[in-house]
Order: sequence, then C-alpha cells, then structure tokens
Amino acid sequence: MAPIKAQQNGQQNGQAPLQGLRVIDATAMIAGPLAAQVLADYGADVIKIEPRGGDLMRRAGAAAKSPDMGALYLQINRNKRSLVLDLKQAAARQALLRLCAGADVFLTNTRPAAMRRLQLAYEDLRQVNPRLIHVSVTGYGESGLYAGKPAYDDLIQGICALPVMIADAGGQEPRYVPMAVVDRIVGLNAAHVVLAALFRRERTGEGQSVELPMFETMTQFVLGDHFAGRTFDPPIGEAGNFRMINPDRRPYPTRDGYVCALIYTDKHWKAFFAGLGRLDQYEAHPHLAAFESRRQHLNEVFGIIAGILGALTTAEALALFERCDIPCAPMHDLDALIDDPHLASVDFFQTKKHPTEGRIRYTGIPSRWNGTTLPISRHAPRVGEHSVSILKEAGIAAEEIAALLASGATVDGELITELDAPGDTPALRPN
Repeated sequence: MAPIKAQQNGQQNGQAPLQGLRVIDATAMIAGPLAAQVLADYGADVIKIEPRGGDLMRRAGAAAKSPDMGALYLQINRNKRSLVLDLKQAAARQALLRLCAGADVFLTNTRPAAMRRLQLAYEDLRQVNPRLIHVSVTGYGESGLYAGKPAYDDLIQGICALPVMIADAGGQEPRYVPMAVVDRIVGLNAAHVVLAALFRRERTGEGQSVELPMFETMTQFVLGDHFAGRTFDPPIGEAGNFRMINPDRRPYPTRDGYVCALIYTDKHWKAFFAGLGRLDQYEAHPHLAAFESRRQHLNEVFGIIAGILGALTTAEALALFERCDIPCAPMHDLDALIDDPHLASVDFFQTKKHPTEGRIRYTGIPSRWNGTTLPISRHAPRVGEHSVSILKEAGIAAEEIAALLASGATVDGELITELDAPGDTPALRPN
C-alpha cells in the first residue's frame, strides 16, 4: 500500500520542522494529547482518534458556547484534525490500520492489554507499517509489581511524594500541586521520546515501540532534586533537598504584597546590604558572608531577608533588587500572569476565530525558529470534524465510508461555514 501523503498543517510554511510527518493521536485526557499537540505545533499532521462522545477532556474547564468545547480541551488540541472511530467495531479497526499504514507515529495511552484485545497492539500495527514509531504512555508499564494498575495525575503525585513535600514545606496537610503537573511533565517527555525514536529511524530505517511509564518518569523528575544523601551507597544522609523543602523558601512579604527574589551568591549578598547602606552588618554577621555558612543556617538567613523586605513596599523592594542586579520578579496571580506586559510585548498569546466557539485566546508556541515563532494554524476540532476527509485520504471507498457512518463506527462532524452555506452561523453536517 502506498504511503498516505500527510496533509500540511494549515498555513504553516516550510519553516515548520515536522511538516510532512503524520501522527495518529489515539490518546485522551492530558498527557498524550499534550505530547501530540507539541508535535502538531512543530508542523506534524496530527489526527486525533476519538470515540463517538469525544475525548472526556472536551468537557473540562469553562465552556462559552458548546459543552464539549471546554477551555482545557481547546488549549491542548489545537493544530489537530479529529476522526471518530468506534474501535470496538471491526470496520473501524480496519480503517485505523489503513491510516497507520501511511503514518509515522502512533501515540496511545490505552492500557496495553486493552489494545491487544482490540488487535491494535504494536505487533498488529507493525504488520501494516514496519517503520511506525509506536509510543505507549502507561501508568506503571507492563512489568513490575504495579503493572497494569490505573494511574491518574493525582495518584502519581501522591506516590511520588509531592503532597508530603508540600506539607513539609509549610502546608498544614498534604496537598496536590494545583495543576496537572504529572500529565504535563509526562506529555513533554513523550514528545521528546517520539523525536528521539524518529531520529533513530532516520539512521536505521526501523520503527520501534517505546513505553513511557508515568511513575518512573516522575520518580526521575522528583529525585533529580531530592535524592540527596541517598544518592550514595551506602547513604550519607536523608533524602530531600532541605533548601527546597524549607518552609521559609517562599515569596517574601512586603508592606503591600509579596516579591520573589533569589539572593544567592556572595556577590548578591554584598550588593544587597550595600544597597541598603548596611554593608557593615553583612560583613560582621557570622552566618552571612560565606555560602556554606548561609546554607547551614537557612532559617536564620531567610528570616533576615524577610525582616528587611517586610518594611518595604513591593515597588521599593523590586527597585532595590534591580539596582543591585539581584534576580527578582513580581508575584503574579493568574490574571496578572495573563496580563503580563512582557508576554504582550512578544505577542505570546494568539487569538484565533473558532468557527463555533468565537474568538479563542491560545497560549503561544514558546520556541523561536531563526527568530520567528510558529503559527497556530488550525483550531481545536469539533468531534469528528475531519472524519470523512481523513478516511478519503486513506483511500477508503465512498461506499465503505457510508457503511461506517451508517453503523455508527464514525460520525461526520464536518463544519459547514459561511463559505459553504447561507447565514453567518456555522452548522454541523448531519451524522
């Protein structure tokens, strides 16, 4: 079977580094879709495979017009196309295999045992495409004591000690990090796993199956900071980075708010006290003038800074740090972050008109390629918006597509825009 030519991602030009690459995104929730969106942002043609009701994350977060087009879904599914396939039906599975025959990457976060029952495991997919890169994001992998257990962001946060560290750092009780930090870290790892596997294929011509367990990925992430004395065998101390867990490591209160600053090196400390006109206090204090002494007396050191900054306004504190060339930043809330003047100056947010949801503000693609940012060229799709066109591209005959529609194995969610039909309001083509 001849490879399917990957559709170019909207209006992206030849600068997009992954243009011409086709990715089958058979994932749901956050980690997998985020990984696929990174690839889509880089220019890959990403086909999002969804059940009839769509990815569960479609209903997560604020929704302006359609309940299945929530804010969280919109932010991690831009630049993709949507194809509905009920993979419990044999005809839908065959259609997916036809797509995989011409694809470069297959991403999944369905448990491997379930994919085997569907006859869509790596062994099945490589029969139609030996060059396929197959990446499976799992909770705990297929081996070990926890193999096959379900895993979600909160669960992996807990087993990786994040809630306990938050409590140790001054919380009254263990709490989760207030964002899907596990899903997002694992998603970014999945994206670079895909890129590494593609690079290997360029050298060997071979496809590959890669398993990325959430637990091990986050364990590496957490212990990178907190292995500490247990790095050594035998251990020379306890696990945990004391500076990072210290309850006083937090934004400093000022007279009218808070400020973030890192007075770290000997140069920073000397400049800080010189800027205050109190250099003699710095030089005379037994615990301030040397890095190792400051490290051993962190509580006292943090307390000294807090006492000084508590007498200043936030503006005065920031001005002092700027004069002394000490790293600092204001402490934003979410609204202040969105309205930050630097983000406005670099045009970080991209506002696009969605055909059914109105004007949508997307976070931008942060990397710059030869000084130019990559555009967001495709809106987050409606459920099955591209089902029929994608199946046609795969070489599936019109009568087969009609049968898939009739059986409910797929749906036609194509949008009829004002260019196709009278009136200003887009409509959905009947399924």
